[in-house]
Amino acid sequence: TLQVLQVSVTEVQTLCGDPQARVSPLLCLSQDPSIQFLQPIKVQVPLPTGLAGHTVDLSCLHLLHGDPSAHTWTDITSQVSLYVTQLYAIFYITHFSWYWLWYTTQRCVSGVVRRVYQRLKQFQVQFLVLQRRTDPKQVLLQCLPADKVDNRVQSLSEQYDGPQPSDLCDLLEGEQFFAGFERGLDVSADRPDCAEGRLSFVFYSRLKNLKEVYVCPTQKQEGSIRGQVSFYRGEVPSDIPQEVARKRKGHDSQWLATLPLRLPGLNSEGGSNGMDWEQPQYPPLNLGDPESGYLTEANLLAISLQIGQDWRSIGINLGISYQELDRIQYKYRDNLGALVLEMLFHWARGQQQEGVGLRPAGGPGQKGIGAVPRLVDAMVESDRRDLAEEIKDIVRLGTRKYNESLRRVGLEEEEKRPSAETDPSPSH
Repeated sequence: TLQVLQVSVTEVQTLCGDPQARVSPLLCLSQDPSIQFLQPIKVQVPLPTGLAGHTVDLSCLHLLHGDPSAHTWTDITSQVSLYVTQLYAIFYITHFSWYWLWYTTQRCVSGVVRRVYQRLKQFQVQFLVLQRRTDPKQVLLQCLPADKVDNRVQSLSEQYDGPQPSDLCDLLEGEQFFAGFERGLDVSADRPDCAEGRLSFVFYSRLKNLKEVYVCPTQKQEGSIRGQVSFYRGEVPSDIPQEVARKRKGHDSQWLATLPLRLPGLNSEGGSNGMDWEQPQYPPLNLGDPESGYLTEANLLAISLQIGQDWRSIGINLGISYQELDRIQYKYRDNLGALVLEMLFHWARGQQQEGVGLRPAGGPGQKGIGAVPRLVDAMVESDRRDLAEEIKDIVRLGTRKYNESLRRVGLEEEEKRPSAETDPSPSH
């Protein structure tokens, strides 16, 4: 994989105390498995902004090699043949890693770069908790650097509603955090990224850090539910700067922010948005077979949130006719989420009619080609391998939970059986 991370020159100059410092984009190259190349390959990195090859002082130009596992930086300028053109610095490597081109008048370059890199990994972020206007059960969670929040909220305002973004919080690049639904709310699906009732995230400043889920009440309730979503820290990267570590000591060091979340009840104002918990929009189902596993209607709901504009391609690869896709598109032309759901459940109903890998909830499975592999194949053919892998993870999680429940039942029966056998019958 190749990642090119742009770095603010002014921020680097401030952090290292060198007004003449210049840096190139941070180049991250990786491969799996990590092996040596048969022969060296050429890497071409643009010179830092403001520098030209014919005037640059080569004694101030340093090529840094980063170790992504140890988070260290080493000056390898003297170890490589660095050739400078008018616009680029060219060198050869025998394995992929991280590379960073620096221009600085300071001598102890590696230490400066390491400190700057650690500081650049710290971000002030804000959390968003928004509900889709047409279906308040659908909740969007997102964590963004503070300078991106206003534009994001504005772009979502037509389709989503919710509280103001959270207060500013500090997160590190690659730091784990969790979102927990509290005070009567829960996620209405078994998800591989859900640990102990909390959704797991890993923060990366260049990514969306976004998840959409369907929520449900933890127990039956007629009125509206005034719950909340709280965000907590997870595992912190091992190379956390000391000044950050000092700030995280205390009883609330794991808590980041809490935002309110209200679900209207069936008979409350705004309750016409399909908030009838007793009458779900789609009937319970177990899609699949014993060989390949099952997906529930809640799993399909969660998957549908990530399909987006790829719905037609996926529908075609699932075997849905163009006419049917056009009908669905016209019926739900103003609601992409409902459109995707209808497409998936239309296909699921077709599986039921054909008797292919679909059984009523709680009933015996029917014979036929597995519906789950068919759905996975459709995702792969639609270039959505991410969803294909998520479906596999969901099925594996469900299978593991099912097997664990069987083992628990088996143990209980074994514990009861000896007592029944050794219990003497009453004498007459």
